[in-house]
Amino acid sequence: MDIFGILTLIGGLALFLYGMSVMGAGLEKLSGGKLEMILERLTSNPVKAVLLGAGVTAVIQSSSATTVMVVGFVNSGIMKLYQAIGIIMGANVGTTVTSWILSLTGIQGESFIVKLFKPSSFSPVLALIGIILYMTGKNNRKKDIGEIFLGFAVLMFGMESMSGAVKPLADVPEFTNILTMFRNPILGVIVGALLTAIIQSSSASVGILQALSVTGAFTYGSVIPIIMGQNIGTCVTAMLSALGANKSAKRTAFVHLYFNIIGAVIFMVVYFGLNAVIHFGFTNDTVGAAQIALIHSVFNIFTTLILLPFIKVLEKLAYLTIPVSEDEKESKEDREFLVLDNRFLNTPGFAIEQCRSLANNMAELSKDCFLKAMHTLTEYTQEEAEEVVALENRIDLYEDKISVYLTKLSSYNLGYQDSQNVSTLLHCITDLERISDHAVNVVELVQEMVRKDLHFSKKAQEEMKVYSDAVEDILTRAVDSFIHTDEKRALTVEPLEEVIDSLNKSVKKRHIKRLRKGKCTIELGLILSDIATNYERVSDHCSNIAVCLIQIQDTELEAHSYVNHLKEGEDVIFERQVEILQEKYSLSKEK
Repeated sequence: MDIFGILTLIGGLALFLYGMSVMGAGLEKLSGGKLEMILERLTSNPVKAVLLGAGVTAVIQSSSATTVMVVGFVNSGIMKLYQAIGIIMGANVGTTVTSWILSLTGIQGESFIVKLFKPSSFSPVLALIGIILYMTGKNNRKKDIGEIFLGFAVLMFGMESMSGAVKPLADVPEFTNILTMFRNPILGVIVGALLTAIIQSSSASVGILQALSVTGAFTYGSVIPIIMGQNIGTCVTAMLSALGANKSAKRTAFVHLYFNIIGAVIFMVVYFGLNAVIHFGFTNDTVGAAQIALIHSVFNIFTTLILLPFIKVLEKLAYLTIPVSEDEKESKEDREFLVLDNRFLNTPGFAIEQCRSLANNMAELSKDCFLKAMHTLTEYTQEEAEEVVALENRIDLYEDKISVYLTKLSSYNLGYQDSQNVSTLLHCITDLERISDHAVNVVELVQEMVRKDLHFSKKAQEEMKVYSDAVEDILTRAVDSFIHTDEKRALTVEPLEEVIDSLNKSVKKRHIKRLRKGKCTIELGLILSDIATNYERVSDHCSNIAVCLIQIQDTELEAHSYVNHLKEGEDVIFERQVEILQEKYSLSKEK
């Protein structure tokens, strides 16, 4: 092989690895986090977990990605170690699909049907379709499908280039002598493990092995140990992912390692033991790409079937390696934010869902916080006032954690829809946090009244009761629409915000009249005005949340123009809703 052959080999390898990465990324984006959510929810029994792990890995074409994802699940408390073991086993089976796809490069024959199934025939067509979809697609789904086709075409082109570059080496005795060294099982395992550990993908390392097989220098006896090593080497990705994670995640990575080591040892003992007694006739036969795919599949299916009944043993082995310690007994509140795991950043759809789940909790807390604050206005207790402050601190923590995570996520290559979702969540959690701030403001104003022994007149109490009911209603509408992403519910928020604006002005005007008649003090009037202002600001934040949700459905909607359009009286339905709500929250006539 001359220098140009070496350059072709290096270029082919680069294209192969890049194509695999692009195809995997496209499949991940197309799934939109759905596969991860399926894994999270449907792992109630080991067999189902194995099937799910195999299915998800077959779709995203990476057992390493599935395993890293599972490490993240266990680290965040979404999944128990026992559930994760089944998925890890299934991931090893699912990854064999890639090797079967790559084996298509070894198809031989001159008939039209055979040529049709050769990658060199259909890859250019997929590349053409892919580039058309990628460059002209107006939605993310088409672009993602285009990316998958392009990745597959580049992958296959790289595979063909590697195979073509190494084929002449079949006639080079020095090269074939080097490969025959792998007949030593221990050396074969070490080489396979090192290659996979370096490139972080068993699918890719098996593909390289399949490309080298065109030299005719590999036999069943030399390939089997290498494939065993490749399965052990793929554990490096999970082990690296577990660095810095909690002990549960580290145990998950060790389970992956133990599963592959034990499986490799059992398989090699059975194979070489039987070979020593029976003397398999195929041991010294040359293998091609399809035979390598077959060995890869047989090993992983064999290992899964053998070890599936011993999931509890693997779990105990992991706990023996990393025993339970006192620092693992964290409170539920501390563990709640573990779902914001950096491992999920590579699967934006799922990461956004974790943020949304926490944001939903935050929304409920914000609503409860302000309702408690309003309750202190009529029935003040020190305990409830302290609860409001504690809730506000908790909500601040939610806002900090979620916003930092979403900011990290926004630096990744997100699709248009994911970018919109991240932007919406960032806006909404800011409004939710501000609602809790206004709750503390209200409590502080009530505490001032308690300290100075100030009391609203009966008329002022009645008016503030109506005002409070309206604010509770808008809070409920906004939070419900946010949690359920309900556009119809969100559309009912703005009419109520209009009514609350009117209520705010009326309550303040009426109090000024009582002040002029000497029925109220200036000090009490200022407190009432501040409370009313906080109520009105809360309704503004509810309006902001609702508009953000409406914009998800109508991406061309501009918030200010939308609100101005409604308030100009050009929307009949809006005006009718305002009339109904004005009747519901009308103040009694002044005497």
